[in-house]
Amino acid sequence: MNILSGFWEILTLVGALGLFLFGMKTMSEALQKVAGNKMRNILSAMTNNRLKGVFTGMLVTTTIQSSSATTVMVVSFVNAGLLTLIGAIGVIMGANIGTTVTAWIISIVGFKISMSILSLPLIGLSFPLFFSKNNHRKSWGEFLIGFAILFIGLQFLKDSVPDINSHPEILNFLSSYTDLGFISILLFVLIGTILTIIIQSSSAIMALTLVLCYNGILPFEIAAAMVLGENIGTTITANLAAIVANVSSKRAARAHFLFNAFGVFWILLIFRFFLNIIDQIVKHQHGVSILETGLTNEEFESVKSLYPIGLSLFHTIFNISNTFILIWFAPLIAKIATKMVPFKDDEEFRLKYINTSMLSISELSTLQAKKEIVLFGKRVEKMFTFIPILLSDLKNKDYDKLLKKIAKFEQITDNMEIEIAQYLTEVAVNEMSHKGSAIIRAMLKIIDDLESVADEIFQVSRVIDNKNQMKVEFNDEQKKSLSEIFKIIEKAFSEMNNNLEKDYNYVDCTLALEIEEEINVKRNELRQKHIDDLKEKKYKHNIGAFYSDVFSLSEKVGDYVINITEAIDEYQKS
Repeated sequence: MNILSGFWEILTLVGALGLFLFGMKTMSEALQKVAGNKMRNILSAMTNNRLKGVFTGMLVTTTIQSSSATTVMVVSFVNAGLLTLIGAIGVIMGANIGTTVTAWIISIVGFKISMSILSLPLIGLSFPLFFSKNNHRKSWGEFLIGFAILFIGLQFLKDSVPDINSHPEILNFLSSYTDLGFISILLFVLIGTILTIIIQSSSAIMALTLVLCYNGILPFEIAAAMVLGENIGTTITANLAAIVANVSSKRAARAHFLFNAFGVFWILLIFRFFLNIIDQIVKHQHGVSILETGLTNEEFESVKSLYPIGLSLFHTIFNISNTFILIWFAPLIAKIATKMVPFKDDEEFRLKYINTSMLSISELSTLQAKKEIVLFGKRVEKMFTFIPILLSDLKNKDYDKLLKKIAKFEQITDNMEIEIAQYLTEVAVNEMSHKGSAIIRAMLKIIDDLESVADEIFQVSRVIDNKNQMKVEFNDEQKKSLSEIFKIIEKAFSEMNNNLEKDYNYVDCTLALEIEEEINVKRNELRQKHIDDLKEKKYKHNIGAFYSDVFSLSEKVGDYVINITEAIDEYQKS
């Protein structure tokens, strides 16, 4: 019966933690919807000034109550090329300070005021907003419901933690682990780290630590050690998520880990001294020591409300101190993170800007996709430059190598089209404005056409290879004609990529259409001359067939290239 009762209490504790976590997640996501665009404007207005970055990270995290969400937005800006890694480190440092606000809210409101009494009426008031057709009002309704659920979860958490007066055996059990001196501190740093990795929320584990300390289950210094572990655990979660992410995400995650891990390292060296400083601050304000042990039940009851305040103070001063020390070493942290995750600019498939494991707010997601499409366009343009080289007199080894490279590029473009399309489809699931939906449609059309361009280029390479297998050669006049149409297509690629890099709202399609007309005129000219040359028997029909296929497929490349600019034009008209 005791085993069953113990299991039930543990399950209740986990359920209370889950309810708290659900409330936090709902509240954070709703705030991102309400303030997402404003947060983007704040971040985009920010320069690479590290101190500005710290204040920005602190402001954003305080507003949306999620350092993870701030990190996602920061990585999005790094990926989009709007923020350097050094600038991102400043914002991440600020996010660490901003996340301490959650602990203060819980400490001041959650333990002194019974918010659970107000939670149900608050849900009742917010329900009409939740069912509103207005997205802004609906998001505020979600925020209020999340806020109420968070404090219901906190109340359940407080009630489900055993009372030490009723269960003195808990202290006897913990004493074997908390009385080992500095080893106990290291042990509970590790426990805090592991719990944060498992739950994947430092805020939830912080709430649990505050409750355990408030109820007397954990001594203050042990609870402080768990707080340090939570600082490491939250960065390991980010690093695990970045395993399948892109280079920028990995670097930002490594920088976050380096910053927090070094902070925990130096604070452990002066741990007792630092705790005494916190104790002196609390004692100065309230006249009571939070480090004093061996308290009677009456003395403990009079002091316990100060433990959450002390832990919040410890958490805040630690993060501010760590930021003040390491902000000057941001370039060094960025350098180490870059060396830890080098970018290999080879011909292997990888998305550089899109992080498929994390979706940010829709505006940022389309910005990342746009940068990836620019890279896609440049890759296809580079692929086309191989065709004239393939027609030149290459040695067998170089020829085979180039042929394989074209085939590899074609496979890469297939993969890029699939992954970008999948990403854009996931973004489109979220509620978007009319303009946002239009840009998603335009991007899906663009990547489809870019993949088709690569397919046509690959077909041109196969025609050239078949010609070479047949051991026939184009004459000088044919080579000259193909060179002319290739040059016009190269102009089309250049204009296409210029348009892809611009803001789609300000793209002028005039030049792209003129180049497309030039390609068509040249194709018609070559076709007519080809017919005339065949009649005059200037070359054999088998050579003529290969020649006709090359310039016809090249003209198709031009068709798909202009389709890309026309997709942008359609977006402008939407």
